[in-house]
Amino acid sequence: MTPRTALGALHIGALMFGLTGVFGKLAAASPAVIVFGRAAFAVLALGVFARLASNTPWQKLAATDWRRLLLSGLLLAGHWVSFFVAVKVAGVAIATLGFASFPAFTVILEGLIFRERIRFNEMLLVLLVSIGLVLVTPDFDLASQATTGLLWAVGSGLLFALLSLNNRASSGRIPAVQAALCQNVVVALCLLPVAAPELGQVRAMDWLWISLLGIFCTGLAHSLFVASLAVIKARTAAVVFALEPVYGITVAWLLFGENPTLRMLFGGALIIVAIVVSSRLSAGSGSKAATAEAGSH
Repeated sequence: MTPRTALGALHIGALMFGLTGVFGKLAAASPAVIVFGRAAFAVLALGVFARLASNTPWQKLAATDWRRLLLSGLLLAGHWVSFFVAVKVAGVAIATLGFASFPAFTVILEGLIFRERIRFNEMLLVLLVSIGLVLVTPDFDLASQATTGLLWAVGSGLLFALLSLNNRASSGRIPAVQAALCQNVVVALCLLPVAAPELGQVRAMDWLWISLLGIFCTGLAHSLFVASLAVIKARTAAVVFALEPVYGITVAWLLFGENPTLRMLFGGALIIVAIVVSSRLSAGSGSKAATAEAGSH
C-alpha cells in the first residue's frame, strides 16, 4: 500500500464510520437488535480480513488479556447501544456530535485514572467540547427529544473514552484485528438474550442495513484503518478520522433532510476542532493509541 492509497483508504474508512448513524436510522429495529446484528456481521468480516489480508500472527491470550477484552466488549456494547438510542431519539446529527465529545472525556479520565497533570491545551480542548455541546443542543428541556438524545450520545462518548483507555493498555500485546474480533464476539453474546425475541420480526431490508453496519462500517472500516497505519503517520490518520462527523452529518442532511441551524453548525465546528486538537496532542503516543481510539466506533 502506497501513501496515496493508504490516505484514500483512511478517508473511505472515515466515511464508513461516519455512516454508522445513517444506517442505524435506516434500520427500523431496536438498538439492541441493531447492535447484536452489527457485532455478528463484524465478526464475520473481521474473520475474513484476518484470514486473507492480515499478516500479523495472533497472540495466545493470558487470563489478564481475556479479562481486559471482556471489559472492552462490555464497554463497546454500552457505547453502541447508547449511540443508536441517541440516533433514534434525536437524529444522526445530534447523536454524532454528542458522541464526538469523547476527546474531552479522555483528557479528564487520563487525569483521574493515571494521575496525569492536565495541561493548558487539554483544558482548552475540554472547554471547546463543552461550548460545542451547549450550542448543539436546541434547548435544555429534559422533556425535549433533542436534549434526551444528546445526553445518550454524550454517554456514548464517555463509554467510548473508557473503551479507548482500556484498549490502549492491551494494544502493545494483542493485534488490533484480533482484539476487535474478540470484542465483537462479547458484544454479540451480551445482546443476544435481549435481541433474540425480536429477531424474527426484523424485515429483510432492515437486515440489509444492519449487515452494512457490521461488514462495512465496522469490519472493513477497522481493517482499512489498521492497514493504512503501516504507511501513514498516526497523527495524519487521527486528523483524517476527525472528518467522521462531517461525513455522517452531510449524508444525514442529504437523506433525511436534517437541516442543522447555524448555532448547531458552529457548535459542531468547535467539537470537530477539538477532535483535531486531541489528535495532534496524542500523536506522540503513536499508532497504538490511534488504533485504540478510532477502531471501535
